[in-house]
Amino acid sequence: MKIIIAPDSFKGSLSAKEVSQAIYQGLKPIFSNADYQLIPMADGGEGTMETIVTANKGKILTTTVRSPLDTPIKAKYGLLKEKNTAIIEMAEASGIQYIDDQTANPLTTTTFGTGQLIKVALDQGVKKIIIGLGGSATNDGGAGMAQALGVKLVDRFGQELPFGGGALSHLAYIDTSQLDPRLKEIQIILASDVKNPLTGKNGASCVFGPQKGATSEMVEELDQNLHHFASIVKRDLNMDFENTPGAGAAGGLAFGLLAFTSAHLQSGIELVLKETNFAKKVKDANLVFTGEGGTDFQTQYGKTPFGVAQLAKKISPQCSVICLTGNIGKGIDQLYGDDKIDAIFATESGAKSLTQAMNDSKADISLLSENIGRLLKSYNS
Repeated sequence: MKIIIAPDSFKGSLSAKEVSQAIYQGLKPIFSNADYQLIPMADGGEGTMETIVTANKGKILTTTVRSPLDTPIKAKYGLLKEKNTAIIEMAEASGIQYIDDQTANPLTTTTFGTGQLIKVALDQGVKKIIIGLGGSATNDGGAGMAQALGVKLVDRFGQELPFGGGALSHLAYIDTSQLDPRLKEIQIILASDVKNPLTGKNGASCVFGPQKGATSEMVEELDQNLHHFASIVKRDLNMDFENTPGAGAAGGLAFGLLAFTSAHLQSGIELVLKETNFAKKVKDANLVFTGEGGTDFQTQYGKTPFGVAQLAKKISPQCSVICLTGNIGKGIDQLYGDDKIDAIFATESGAKSLTQAMNDSKADISLLSENIGRLLKSYNS
């Protein structure tokens, strides 16, 4: 029997690697002679760098950059020397983990540190950069990232703008004469499952601003500022990405990368599946275990379990795909089908608090996997 274990992380609880190990520990006593392949997954957000680096036997390096609050921090990035590729998670430099209730202010937080990570990757001589766009603390449209790479965002007095989405209303013109020329020579891929445009009711500010500390007044201001930023980009660079699906990812960082570099957007899970060579590994599989922290109808829109299931069924139609999750939400019937997920099981226990459930998640996942294994074994015996 060939068993593939390919889950995402259970956010706030376990990494994808830890979830993979927990599933394996539950199944191993039941199917002791099976061929197991553990392939931790991600969809462009948390864990993307580690997943791709691990699958390609690359290395993770650390450098000093500026946080979203403009303070020095240590940030990690991945390097695949054989593929001449760097892997960056924007959250390493500009993530929401660097802010709290007192410091959260999307009018001033910046993506400058992400730009610094890109510059460090360029210094490594890479020809390709993959950037995961999940988990941002910012709403500056990628302005800070652009400034780190040499772009000058100038007000009507000839002064360069300070950091943050709040300053973009003062933007008068854009000077790209000092933009790092190496950006023209490399491929940049943006990994994300976000389809939101930069502005409007479905844009970066309105949808994601509140979770980064934006009040209703801030949301309106930020949305107007990003619209102004996009209009100046269109005028000075002849680039129009304001309404591009996905441009609103990571507080509009995707927009900035599309405008100032050669970047293009790609489904995060599709990219990770490709970079981990999942199609080859899943060939002739009998069982595929995947999972995520919470599963509902939205899982079909670029989330790890659905992407894993679709490719697994395409390559090995005979396999069964089982999704493990922390809790089950609405509309999971939309996830079932011959070319989709076969069954979804939750570790959720109404008798536990959320904190206790998260603390117990590793043991609960192993126990759930063991019980599923026992059921399958009894059915096939």
